[in-house]
Amino acid sequence: MKTKDTTLSKLFIGIDVHKRSWKIHTATDLFDGSTLTIPPNAYGLQKYVDKHFKGYQVYCCYESGCCGFTHHRLFESFGWHSMVVNPADVHRPSKVQFQKSDKIDARLLCRELKDCRLSGIHVPDVER
Repeated sequence: MKTKDTTLSKLFIGIDVHKRSWKIHTATDLFDGSTLTIPPNAYGLQKYVDKHFKGYQVYCCYESGCCGFTHHRLFESFGWHSMVVNPADVHRPSKVQFQKSDKIDARLLCRELKDCRLSGIHVPDVER
């Protein structure tokens, strides 16, 4: 008798969004992943995920800021679970409060998302 795994593996992505580049940190439900810099393009991120994490259920988040909600809407259109969070709501250990970098922020967002400690903000409709 053959057994078949019916559960979907989960991929968590923390994104530190900027105008010129994105720093992303990936982790699966079993392993902590890696941090890398990609161009600020949702389709580029989708291409990376499709190449390296095919068949995974994707959860991603980024902090709200000047880049708006366009990326959130694109991630949702890819079938991903996306969340935009308030930067002040991200729990930062005391050591991290004094060390701030894009890599640390992306890793922190990914870890908090994986541990279900984030709550998203309201994303307005496109018309609004």
